[in-house]
Amino acid sequence: MGELMGIFKSHIEAMTAYQPPLEGRNPHDFTLLDFNERTIPISKPIKDALVNYINSDRLQQYPHYGDINERLASYVSVMPEQVMITNGSDQGIDLIIRAACSKGDSIIIPGPSFAMYEQVAKVEALDVISPQYSKEGGYPLAAVLSAITDKTKTIIVSNPNNPSGTLVEIKDILTLAAAAPEAVILVDECYFEYNKVTVAPYLVQYPNIVITRTFSKTWGLPSLRFGYVLASAQSIQTLLNVRGPYDINQLAVVAAQAALENPQYTQDYVTEVMSRSKPLLEKYFDENNIGYWPSAANYLWAFPQNPQELNERLNAAGILVRPKADQDGRIGLRITLGTVEQTEALISVLSGD
Repeated sequence: MGELMGIFKSHIEAMTAYQPPLEGRNPHDFTLLDFNERTIPISKPIKDALVNYINSDRLQQYPHYGDINERLASYVSVMPEQVMITNGSDQGIDLIIRAACSKGDSIIIPGPSFAMYEQVAKVEALDVISPQYSKEGGYPLAAVLSAITDKTKTIIVSNPNNPSGTLVEIKDILTLAAAAPEAVILVDECYFEYNKVTVAPYLVQYPNIVITRTFSKTWGLPSLRFGYVLASAQSIQTLLNVRGPYDINQLAVVAAQAALENPQYTQDYVTEVMSRSKPLLEKYFDENNIGYWPSAANYLWAFPQNPQELNERLNAAGILVRPKADQDGRIGLRITLGTVEQTEALISVLSGD
């Protein structure tokens, strides 16, 4: 038999999958500063909650989510009906774009940015418009505004952006929401806890704003895939029409509940990363004339003269970082910030000590 052709949509068959470089990533062998994960294990209360649930002999039942919406609403200061839990924020991004856009519609995805936005857009056969961030100008607001047409159904605001760490001001997001009232302004706040900047207070006033959040980054639970969407109550009802009733696994909810009940461990980590580790690495870059993008998150995108050599040196020393090219093809190193001890070890290797 010849090769099977044509059983799936041709534009999907022509795509390539988003494949992060997962091979060989072992936290017992390396300090993982490459995926913007938390660099220390989860807290004991979360572990205990997971073990206790497993020992309760209820895994044979479908998930029961209890009051997780209410807990998240309290954490965010919105109403419970403005919250929808998801299988990681990736599912939230997928559901929002699918619910908003039809084939041939336009989506504005400023770049470089997180690969999942474009992945979902290509699956839906959308026209992708990609104005570019700049180190000096940040989010390309003017270019995004000028790209809006009656075909624009979604505008992405990755806040802060990955890989650059760029933060978009609230007033600029509201400008976009007013300029494109028929489009979804998808604000991805997956690094919220590191900067505390959110458009959540404006969801009623601007019902076309929809926020995605996750417990993968700050809360340290990427393996369990827990995220949530914040929007107007009407938008949440619509998105629930697309999401399945059991799409989020029970252990993810158990872990998220325990995390919300015991926030101090995570808050202390955030303080160490943002108040101590980040200034330490920025100071090293400044003193050694290594350019980097201003970042409001737990990572810095740096552009040393010898990125390949430094990357190999770090790998040999058991430290993984993420090479990322800018729009001109220049390779930078996106480096996740961890504890002060981890950052000092990183700097020691960068220095050749």
